[in-house]
Amino acid sequence: MIATLVYVDVKPECVEAFRAISIYNHDNTRKEAGNVRFDVLQSADDPTQFVLYEVFADEDAAKFHKTTEHYLRWRDEVAPYMNTPRRAVKTSPVAFD
Repeated sequence: MIATLVYVDVKPECVEAFRAISIYNHDNTRKEAGNVRFDVLQSADDPTQFVLYEVFADEDAAKFHKTTEHYLRWRDEVAPYMNTPRRAVKTSPVAFD
C-alpha cells in the first residue's frame, strides 16, 4: 500500500473553485479499483490550506490514477489556483484502518 499527502496552498479568491474541482476528483478517484482512500482536508485555522490524503493499493494503482481524465482535469484546473506549487510526501502506512 502507498499513501501520499499532498499539501496545497490556495489563493483566497480560488478556495471555492479548488474545493469544487477537488470534490469532483475525489468522487471519481474513489471509483478506481486500486484506490483505498482519498480524503480532501481543509485547514480549520487557514481555509486556504488543503491536504489531500491518497491511499492506493500499490504503485501501479497510484500511477494509473495520474492517467485518468479526472486527475488530469484536476491538475490542469488547479494550477492557477495555487500560491505555491503543491508538495507531495509519499508514505508507507504503518497502522491503518
